[in-house]
Amino acid sequence: MSRFEPRRFLLGLAAPVLALLVAVLVTSLILVITGDPVADVWSQMLKAPKPGQATDMINNAVVLYFSAIAVAIGFRMNLFNIGVDGQYRVAAFAAAAVGGQALLPGPLNILLILLVAMATGALWAGIAAWLKVTRGVSEVISTIMLNSIATGVVAWLLAKVAAEQSAGSNDIGTKRLPDSSHLDGFVLLAGTQKKVYGLIVLAVVVGFLYWFVINRTRFGYDLRATGRSESAAVASGVNVKRMVLSSMLLSGAVAGMVGLPLLLGENYNYGTDFQAGLGFSGIAIALIGRNNAIGIALGALLWSYLDKQAVTLPIATDVDDSIVKIIQGVMVLAVVIAYEVVRRLGKRIEQQQVTRELAAQDRQPVAEGASA
Repeated sequence: MSRFEPRRFLLGLAAPVLALLVAVLVTSLILVITGDPVADVWSQMLKAPKPGQATDMINNAVVLYFSAIAVAIGFRMNLFNIGVDGQYRVAAFAAAAVGGQALLPGPLNILLILLVAMATGALWAGIAAWLKVTRGVSEVISTIMLNSIATGVVAWLLAKVAAEQSAGSNDIGTKRLPDSSHLDGFVLLAGTQKKVYGLIVLAVVVGFLYWFVINRTRFGYDLRATGRSESAAVASGVNVKRMVLSSMLLSGAVAGMVGLPLLLGENYNYGTDFQAGLGFSGIAIALIGRNNAIGIALGALLWSYLDKQAVTLPIATDVDDSIVKIIQGVMVLAVVIAYEVVRRLGKRIEQQQVTRELAAQDRQPVAEGASA
């Protein structure tokens, strides 16, 4: 068992703290320049949420966690899966369309929905993976294009299978899931009857499996090795093309889960009002969490907290809620810079320590000779 190293722990803690301080300072400066009340804004942003609001934040964080884990799988392989947004929308639509047919009873239908979502997300990500390993197409370009294609494909298919339309509304959706396929949540916080998504349990399982596979298996070792140096991985016998394909498929499968908490625990169908943009938030959260399962969880909670606090900001302070987007953007940029600064500082400290130890070893024989 590795022993606890205070210095390494403090260096790891320094980066996110430094990033938060930079985000606060830059945002405060912007507020001063625009003449907005700095103290009022931060007072509102730092106000403790009520139990109902906190439950909403947790639910939002669960959804964002799936998205960020999907992105992080690609990042650990040095792959930039920008297509999580398209992958989860295609997957959610397919899962809703199949689940609405009630082909299986109760829990079995929920399992079918989960499998369909994961398979569809993996297949959509697999298009980008196939283009990369066979034609050398950058996954950044292909996944961005696939996001646009996914939007059009889902809209076209939704118009074909639409079964519901609210009175006086243009919103359309797939057939509603049967009641037996609704995944009820549970009350987590006292003082509210709002429920946390039942799929929070699946999020915990996915986070553990992500950590275990990446850090405790041969596949994870090969994945990390390929991400750090493709030539070294090839020299050690790793099939890089197979790793690219496997990683993208796995990333797409997790991306397919992003819409499930909303589908099974809130909306119960896929419609034109289904939440979009969750894939892009996942990219930012993966960066904030440094592709670490626990770091991503904390990043998702922080991101969700800022999103929910932004709702009441215009009412309480008369300041536009877009200031929260500035906070989030500065925070992501600051995290990237802060971790690099801390990494270089840690490397310099280690070099100085090695130098001191070597110097001490050189002085020891001289001291022994003098005593003799």
